[in-house]
Amino acid sequence: MNSEFMDALTSIEKEKGIDKEVILEAIEQALITGYKRNFNSAQNVRVDIDRETGRIRVFARKEVVEEVFDARLEISLEAAKAINPQYDVDDIVEIEVTPRDFGRIAAQTAKQVVTQRVREAERGIIYSDFIDREEDIITGIVQRQDHRFIYVDLGRVEALMPIGEQMPNEVYRHNDRIKAYITKVEKTTKGPQIMISRTHPGLLKRLFELEVPEIYDGTVEIKSVSREAGDRSKIAVYAEDPEVDPVGSCVGPKGQRVQTIVNELKGEKIDIVRWSEDPKAYVANALSPSKVLQVTVNEEEKMTQVVVPDYQLSLAIGKRGQNARLAAKLTGWKIDIKSQTDAENMGIYNPDGVPADEAVDDNAYEETADFASFFEDDRQS
Repeated sequence: MNSEFMDALTSIEKEKGIDKEVILEAIEQALITGYKRNFNSAQNVRVDIDRETGRIRVFARKEVVEEVFDARLEISLEAAKAINPQYDVDDIVEIEVTPRDFGRIAAQTAKQVVTQRVREAERGIIYSDFIDREEDIITGIVQRQDHRFIYVDLGRVEALMPIGEQMPNEVYRHNDRIKAYITKVEKTTKGPQIMISRTHPGLLKRLFELEVPEIYDGTVEIKSVSREAGDRSKIAVYAEDPEVDPVGSCVGPKGQRVQTIVNELKGEKIDIVRWSEDPKAYVANALSPSKVLQVTVNEEEKMTQVVVPDYQLSLAIGKRGQNARLAAKLTGWKIDIKSQTDAENMGIYNPDGVPADEAVDDNAYEETADFASFFEDDRQS
């Protein structure tokens, strides 16, 4: 190696952010191994690289002893004093043993070490960048797929989307541009491994943050999300300011904001409901687009009993129980739905004398009615 090599290391230090001294120490350690392997040496050696000129020297390290048993590791006191009168027993003497053709080995080793260190540094930078983006949304390009993953190019690294994280109603083709949610970033021997998802509820939340300025700036807060990817989702929103309509903010003018998200999710239906600290109002909202007549709360069992009009029973329950299931996930309350007729027969609902604390405010439903057109399929069912 020479001064030009040292200059190259300085450039790498500036461009890649790798400490030059760390690289040199790694090269020295690698050269020790290379020396012993190529010259069949069992000596205790030290490699020194001059930080200015790049000159490499190999020194055998020997312990000063009274009587020598292994000449490769020991040197007699008499021989040591011939080198320097100051040496004494147990001191370490260094004797240069640099081979003539060691430069070739040194050059190859240095190239390997530098390449490895640069690769490790780049992986470290990529990992640092993406670990901060865990639980965030990212855009990538589909590259290929096999029976386990879809491989998505994120620019400097390839992300993996497992089969279970792919939306059932989507077909992924080469060069398709998709948005996905980063679920996990891990360090591996081959570099950072980034796992992404199209089914995670976090993807829906992040899409609303991108499309709705009021959510991004904190005016409107997403309280809860429940999702059955590719089919239907519910999202509960809240605004501290009574002048702000959280549902309307998310729907957008003529439904443009929510429609953009629906398009991104390939037609997935989305219910946007107003969050309430009152479980009666919250559960009633969550069962949108069904109208709710009464909600009775059992705090101990975290359960609610809901009464709906007879003609809306199937709408409240949803296809294969989906609407009720999503509402339960959204609110965290178990929901038992009864038709008005069944409730009257059981004596749990009296349309002429509903207790005030169990009645549902009609406004709770009206707040979600503005965007009911998104769910025409459910009404028809």
